[in-house]
Amino acid sequence: MQRILFVCTGNTCRSPMAEAILKSKKIDGLEVKSAGIYAATGSEASAHAKQVLDSHHIEHNHSSTMLNMKSVQWADLILTMTGSHKNAILQQYPDAARKVFTLKEFTGEDYDVDVVDPFGGNLAIYQETYQELEKLITKAIEKM
Repeated sequence: MQRILFVCTGNTCRSPMAEAILKSKKIDGLEVKSAGIYAATGSEASAHAKQVLDSHHIEHNHSSTMLNMKSVQWADLILTMTGSHKNAILQQYPDAARKVFTLKEFTGEDYDVDVVDPFGGNLAIYQETYQELEKLITKAIEKM
């Protein structure tokens, strides 16, 4: 069983979408969760994130979770949405360095390492973020 943890800031937009996208691929032997560096525990995914997932017929049932030692230890691979998320994890959990990558770094993307944060944006921005995540996750699957 391989365990993948997606991490963003509040665990209401990017990481829950990434989690739902990867889960929708129904890959045997893969367990997927998400968390946020500064998440309030128990929040739903943002309305636009849920709407975009629904429009792509992707199941989701999300409750935000704050990143903690237990989730870091649980994960075999931690994929962050930005370089600053990666750095925050490395500062707090230096022993996890071998398994923490930005999603773009992991997939070999050599342009801007950050997945754009749609928080507070309109539905079109969430749709763009979804498309970016879908493309990156497809590439990540090939590397796992």
